[in-house]
Parts: sequence; structure tokens; C-alpha cells
Amino acid sequence: MSKRTLAILAAIGATTIYGINHTVAKGVMPTYVKPFGFILLRVTGAAILFWLISIFGPKEKIEKRDWGRILACAILGMVVNMLSFFKGLQLSTPINSAVLVTITPIIVVILSSLFLSERITLNKGLGVFLGFVGAIGLILFGAEIRHDAPNIPLGNFLFVVNATAYGAYLIVVKKLIEKYHPFTLMKWLFTIAIIINLPITLPDALEMDWGAMPLWAYGSIAFVVIGTTFLTYLFNVFALTQLKASTVGAFVYMQPLVGIVFALFSGKDHLTLIKIVATTFVLVGVYLASKKPKPNVG
Repeated sequence: MSKRTLAILAAIGATTIYGINHTVAKGVMPTYVKPFGFILLRVTGAAILFWLISIFGPKEKIEKRDWGRILACAILGMVVNMLSFFKGLQLSTPINSAVLVTITPIIVVILSSLFLSERITLNKGLGVFLGFVGAIGLILFGAEIRHDAPNIPLGNFLFVVNATAYGAYLIVVKKLIEKYHPFTLMKWLFTIAIIINLPITLPDALEMDWGAMPLWAYGSIAFVVIGTTFLTYLFNVFALTQLKASTVGAFVYMQPLVGIVFALFSGKDHLTLIKIVATTFVLVGVYLASKKPKPNVG
């Protein structure tokens, strides 16, 4: 099997884990672990794993001038991003989260235009508009009466905050990725994230009753910490060694499909007309916003 084929499988694997995560993480919140407590487990577990695996990477020292950018990346990618997503997941539904997470490429287009002076084409402009129509539709009209989703509009809004923070993180981290080995970068980002998240997440983490947890809840927590936080990054890093970043990024379009199918299959969510319409708007919008313009001929 060629390295390119393995890279494609790795990208598919990462997206599949992300898609399943929407339902798995939702299943243990808030009964066994509250959203913010989950984040402390997540960043601590990932930091430990990345420090261990960094033994096999190069020994690099972070330059003094880069610490400010690293701090910004940790706040955007491992604090605001994670806290808003998991709190949103507690308040809303797995299908809504699987759909709204895909607006990240749209956010990247907008932020790149504002801060990197990248031109927004007609296609991208239309894509941004359609994507936000879908997102706003889910926020304003996606409310349902569900005991496991106490505030769906607020939860959906937090998914948009999550996508915005992650989109900004992708832009800010770009220069660091070009300069440092991924293991070096990740071990420091997650270590800083522990320190920043600690006062916010420790109370929820201390409330966890490990002795009262069923075995499946332990499995779900392990899946989120090891799979969603650690393995997905390793898979994407390997994929990036053989594929273009834009190609790897395109696999985000699989997330709603995987997330919706898994949520329906496991009986944790159901389709409604507003979800179908909003999903269509978001996916078409993301496609148009991410589509490369055709080069001018002649």
C-alpha cells in the first residue's frame, strides 16, 4: 500500500473519529462528567501523550519572540475552541454540532480576508452567505423539546463560537507549523492550555465520581481523550506529509455525514426538516467558500 493511500486512510480515520465524537462525548455529559471537566481531562491527557511522544522528535527550543503567538494559539485552539464546543454539545444535539463544525472553512475565508488581505471572490462571498444562513437557521429555528438538550439555540451559537476560534487558530498557528516540529508545538500548546483552563475546569473535574461510573463511560472518556484529542492530530500530521493541506481540509465535509449517520444509528438524535435544510445550506456554502477559482486563460 502506497504512502499516499495510507495518508488518505489516515485523513478518513481522523474525520471518522471526529464524526463519532459528537455522539460519544454527548453520551457521558453531564451525568458522569460536565463539559468543562471534560476539557481538563482532554488537555491534560493530550499534554502527557505529546510529551511522551516528543521523545522521538527533534529537541527544539522555542524562540522568545514566538511565545506570544503560542499563547494566542493555546487560547484559541485549546481553550475557547474546546470549552465552547463541549458546552455547546451539552446544550444542543450531536447532529447540530456535526453540521455547524463545518463552517470553520468559511470562518477562515472571512478572517483571511480581514487579517491576511486575501480577496473574497463571488463564489466565496456566496458561500459565506449561504453557510451563515444555514448556521443562523439552526440557531434560531432548530429548537426542540429534549431533556438531553436544554438550550439548543445557545448550544448552536456556541458551536459557531467554536468554529470561529478554531478558524482563527488555524491562521495564527500557520507560521509556527512551518517553523517547529508538530510534537514540539503540541506539547507546549497543551501544557499552556492546562494552566489557562485549570481555574475554569477544575471545579467540574472534582465533581466527577469515578467509582460510580459504568465501564462504558470510562470507554467514552478514553475515546475522547486518546482518540479525538491525540490520535486525530497524529493522523492528520501523517496525512499532511503526503497530501496538500487543502486536500486534508476537504475531509471536514465528511463530518456531518459520519456524525449524522452515527447519531441516527445509535438512536441519540433524529432528523428534522430544519436540520436537513440547514445542513444543505451549510454544506453548499462551505463548498463554494472553499472552491478554488479557475485560473484565467489567455
